[in-house]
Amino acid sequence: MRLFKGYLRNICLALLLAPMSVTALATEYFVASKEDYEAISSKLIAGDTIILKNGVWTDFEIVLEGQGRADEPITLRAETKGQVILSGLSNLRLAGKYLTVSGLVFKNGYTPSSAVIEFRKSSSQLAFHSRVTEVVIDNYNNPDKQESDYWVALYGQHNRLDHSHFVGKRNKGVTIAVRLNSEQSQQNYHRIDHNYFGYRPTFGSNGGETLRIGTSHYSLTDSYTLVENNYFEHTNGEVEIISVKSGKNTLRGNLFFEARGTLTLRHGNGNIVEQNIFLGNGVEHTGGIRVINKDQVIRNNYLQGLKGYRFGSGFTVMNGVPDSSINRYHQVENALIVNNSFIDVDHIQLAAGSDAERTAVPIDSVFKDNLIINSNKQQPFSLFDDVSGIKLSGNLANTQVPAALGYGVKRQDIAVKKAKNSLLYPESDKLSAGATRELKVLSKQDTGVSWYPKLPGLVAFDSGQTHRVESGAEALLAAIDNAADGDIVVLANGQYDVSKLIQIDKTLTIKAAQAGQARLTFERSALFEIRDGGSLKLDGLTISGANSPDAAANNVVRTQKWGMVENYRFVMLNSHILQLDINHSFDFFATGKGAFADEISLIGNTFDDITGDVLRLNTESEDLGIYNAEYVRVKDNSFNQVQGAVVKLYRGGTDESTFGPHLVMAGNKLNQVGHGKRNKNKSSLYLHGVQVADILQNTLVTSAPIIIEHTIGEPITLIKGNLFDMTQPPAVTELNVKGPHTAVIEDNKTVNTEKR
Repeated sequence: MRLFKGYLRNICLALLLAPMSVTALATEYFVASKEDYEAISSKLIAGDTIILKNGVWTDFEIVLEGQGRADEPITLRAETKGQVILSGLSNLRLAGKYLTVSGLVFKNGYTPSSAVIEFRKSSSQLAFHSRVTEVVIDNYNNPDKQESDYWVALYGQHNRLDHSHFVGKRNKGVTIAVRLNSEQSQQNYHRIDHNYFGYRPTFGSNGGETLRIGTSHYSLTDSYTLVENNYFEHTNGEVEIISVKSGKNTLRGNLFFEARGTLTLRHGNGNIVEQNIFLGNGVEHTGGIRVINKDQVIRNNYLQGLKGYRFGSGFTVMNGVPDSSINRYHQVENALIVNNSFIDVDHIQLAAGSDAERTAVPIDSVFKDNLIINSNKQQPFSLFDDVSGIKLSGNLANTQVPAALGYGVKRQDIAVKKAKNSLLYPESDKLSAGATRELKVLSKQDTGVSWYPKLPGLVAFDSGQTHRVESGAEALLAAIDNAADGDIVVLANGQYDVSKLIQIDKTLTIKAAQAGQARLTFERSALFEIRDGGSLKLDGLTISGANSPDAAANNVVRTQKWGMVENYRFVMLNSHILQLDINHSFDFFATGKGAFADEISLIGNTFDDITGDVLRLNTESEDLGIYNAEYVRVKDNSFNQVQGAVVKLYRGGTDESTFGPHLVMAGNKLNQVGHGKRNKNKSSLYLHGVQVADILQNTLVTSAPIIIEHTIGEPITLIKGNLFDMTQPPAVTELNVKGPHTAVIEDNKTVNTEKR
């Protein structure tokens, strides 16, 4: 008995002295309502798990707060991955240590705060050693396109964002932002890895980056963020896909697929960019890496099929500003650019941006053992200033390079072939220039989540089913209602008198079964209104404004007047537009404020008797770098008796973060265009701030002149092969640069000017 009591006493003593097991006290909570969550959210301890019930949670602002441990985090997860939907005004904030969130989907709404997911509760309550994984944010956009927010904002230190899916950010603001605005968020050692960054449409102004690390204000601070093994597909928001604005970051093993823009070392020193792959596939404005600041290392990257130029080039080394302020361009110094492969990269630009302000050329830098191969035999280098501060050696190219670089680039015919990783390498393995043959090509399927589809960003025209309409406006309206994205509505011969505004909120084609034999009139102030989600293609129609209201400022096609957040496309082919003259200022197409077109194309049409403009794309007049359309194509049309201009396209301001607008106007015939008394600038074509304009082989008879105003960004304007009959020649003005204009005007013919 005495022995038993002693044994029992020893056991009790051992239990008292042993460390308390947190796991024994950990709880798993199954939460079915916001009220249930609020009841337990303030008492979470290490090891606790919260399971959110499957379903749609509307207006749910989640705060996950607590002190977990490395081996026993506090976890918030979906009951089933992908089946917990956060919609409406929902967001997620984390504060504390060792917190983990997984399996959630944000869609059909937008954040009520500055970020959808935020690694902080307040400016003083941050997250550390925490993780957000397998989370989806899909088109979760503020309906005010210019209202800025982040989708994920990382604060604190040692946090991780991984295996998540981000697609369709359309309002202003960086998709993922690493914030360094407090000491607790600096030298943070965050990790951003294995995420899928899907389609981010062209934003049409500054504020469309996909990832930003730091800001200019804290750019001399080190971040130590690792960005590794992420997939960037069609992330087209603006010229900077990734904007690095801090020091000591590593960007490694990422893949950029047909992404317009560049990985830009915008501010901060001592960053490493290595083992990344850029596959442009010949898509316009696909870029690579842009180098600014000190001590940058760019090594063992593979760049192929990139078409970008200027600040969006395949590779760019910038000029700096002497004694630069913290938010301008610091001089490139001690850059190491080694063992990179440039395959079919159109432009490698050195000392780029050289101007009266940016005069500090690169110094003490090395460009070594790089491989440059262009199958079109066009050498890619452009030198904009003194590049003697970049020392070249061991580089190989299959073309001659500028004389200033010849000492360090050997010209050699180099045959290439695909390796096991599907990349191109010299057939001879004795050549050491270029990226390693062991480079890993990241698979899209190895990023993001397995349970959420990675769908194309755009629905193609004519990709769906065909709906045939035999007669009448009611049947037309019913067919449009019943159509799905990508469908085609085919109109039989006849008259269609439409009494309602047709709202287009899907990708739709409306075409005549026989060109010219389906005639539409309309009784509202517009026939078609393109709304969020809508894109419209018209083919072979005859559209008359004869039955329109006797009021000013009617339109055939317009976008919604305000509040549009999604980009759209408009295409019209082989159609006849007439009698837009019931009153003054009757435009064919007018954009609402804030609306943005990826493409507007008019091809093979005839326009007769219009009291307004054909394409009015000039509502963004505040000169903030915002504009209404990325690509405008006007080809092989006939314009007769148009009182306004064929196109008014405006982009004001001096911002350099966008590629457009682009205009192609070719093969058109203009007769008596632009002379209306309400056409204030007295032009047949008015371009302000357009970045690329090709005006080719048009005939203008008794028309107002073409007026072009260059603003910023080294615009490219070509006016060639046109006939100006009783029409004054084009007028091009440089508004922000001294000296003659930079437009190329050649092989045009001007006749009968004395009869004007």
